[in-house]
Amino acid sequence: MHNHSKFITERIDKSKSNYAFRELVLNTSLIDFCSNDYLGFAKETTIHHINNKTSELLNYGATGSRLISGNYKLTEETEAFLANFYNTHAALIFNSGYNANIGLFQCLPQRNDTIIYDKFIHASIRDGIKLSNANNFSFTHNNLAALEQKLSNAKGLVYVVVESVYSMDGDQVPLLEIVNICNKYNAALIVDEAHAVGIYGNGKGLVCELELENKVFARIVTFGKAFGVHGAAILGSNELRNYLINFSRAFIYTTALPLHSIITIKNAHEFLLQNLNRINTLKELINHFRSLTSNFELETLNSCSPIQCIIIPGNNEVKAMADKLQQNGFDVRPILSPTVPKGQERLRICLHSFNSKQEVDNLVNTLKI
Repeated sequence: MHNHSKFITERIDKSKSNYAFRELVLNTSLIDFCSNDYLGFAKETTIHHINNKTSELLNYGATGSRLISGNYKLTEETEAFLANFYNTHAALIFNSGYNANIGLFQCLPQRNDTIIYDKFIHASIRDGIKLSNANNFSFTHNNLAALEQKLSNAKGLVYVVVESVYSMDGDQVPLLEIVNICNKYNAALIVDEAHAVGIYGNGKGLVCELELENKVFARIVTFGKAFGVHGAAILGSNELRNYLINFSRAFIYTTALPLHSIITIKNAHEFLLQNLNRINTLKELINHFRSLTSNFELETLNSCSPIQCIIIPGNNEVKAMADKLQQNGFDVRPILSPTVPKGQERLRICLHSFNSKQEVDNLVNTLKI
């Protein structure tokens, strides 16, 4: 066997022996408790059928990068709409949340600067940090004293990175306290709002809910979760937008999103403003789930978001419980190590405004058996 193939086979075999091997599975007809479609927007024809809404849609493809042939009036109008929606100065659309995070962290912090990030930060931010030449340090999850200790030793321009709602735990950042600490040390705060937009602050995210827009240097908002479409944007000053257009490789060297995607981003935000009641429905369901599992024999993580986690240590053990739930009609996926630390393997249950209380009752009862 060729050495390259041998390397691949050995890595796969090792993954299988650790019960960590992943396989793609097709979407099922099971009751959805795993997707990020928190408000059911992915199913809304009003958002996704554009019906020649614009004469600009002569090209179905973007035809090039934004700096060459892929920039349209509609795209810039949508960015202005997003800036207004999120109460910020400017927005720049990226092709995905992953691209936005890579694109921001690759170009902004320089060689003598420092990035301090929460230990539970998303993989896309970690990858962006690796592409920068800045010093970088993690701090213990949501630990303010640990953050302050790292800040006291930081060199150069300092950036602190957190998420509003953490994707694998569902818990919230103590944002007000972190804003105050960053202010004290003159650090720029960057907040990834991927799992908060659409749900917190009437859909505008946690930063807006707490009225901290002017205290945060940059926000990353993504549209593939609660908004049910695709793409992302970086929010901040006009200067930051111009900087990214000039220096962000993930923005410069990629074909722009097609206009269909741009239209659906705007449609999804407008649809939310007409359907804010879905947020209340979702919050009621979250409270219902929490009350059902408050005295649970299985360990649950303390989350007020749609992401509810039940810790079942061991890849094999958590997979077995997920299989049982799927056999009973519930689409719940196991989160395995190394995605989460060994011993912290979990069922990640995502709640949605379209799930019924009865479905939640049945799910919890199946977990108890």
